[in-house]
Amino acid sequence: MKQIVEFILELDRLKGVTRKTRPVGLERYENSAEHSWQIALLAASMAQYAHAPVNIDRVISMLLVHDIGEIETGDTIFYAEGGLEERKAAEKVAVTRIFSLLGEPQCSTFLSLWQEFEDNETPEARFAHAADRAMPVILNLANSGQSWRENGITHERVVSRVGPPIKAGCPALWDYLEGRLEEERLKGWFATL
Repeated sequence: MKQIVEFILELDRLKGVTRKTRPVGLERYENSAEHSWQIALLAASMAQYAHAPVNIDRVISMLLVHDIGEIETGDTIFYAEGGLEERKAAEKVAVTRIFSLLGEPQCSTFLSLWQEFEDNETPEARFAHAADRAMPVILNLANSGQSWRENGITHERVVSRVGPPIKAGCPALWDYLEGRLEEERLKGWFATL
């Protein structure tokens, strides 16, 4: 029990990792713990629309562990260029340390889920990626493009970065978001080239 409590207290640090998107109606930025919780519920809510049948419990578990490495590395906006390999290597070191607080078999189980998400090869991982990529888009659509405007992100960059993973895991969600993104592009919510 002591190991579990120490692990859970370590995870509490994820609440202090600030992201670039604001929760709807709030002036502050969301944190990575809120993001993980929300995308887990998004995935559970739209499981019937997954591109292929998925084990939703596995998807939710992946989504709950996928950002834990940010406790040590921080969050980087998805649209950032360069440094991805270095960030992912640092995240793997972090999750290995954090999951090891639990001992076996939980350490291996959580590390395996984290790696499955990173590899993005199973139907569950692709669906988890769709939810992960969609949530900031959904928040931006609800917040008049807040983080896109603040960070100089173009419509083309959003579509090219989030479109493929969302479409691969949940085509129905991409169909919806693609139309909404076009509507908001016409309103000038994006940076221009």
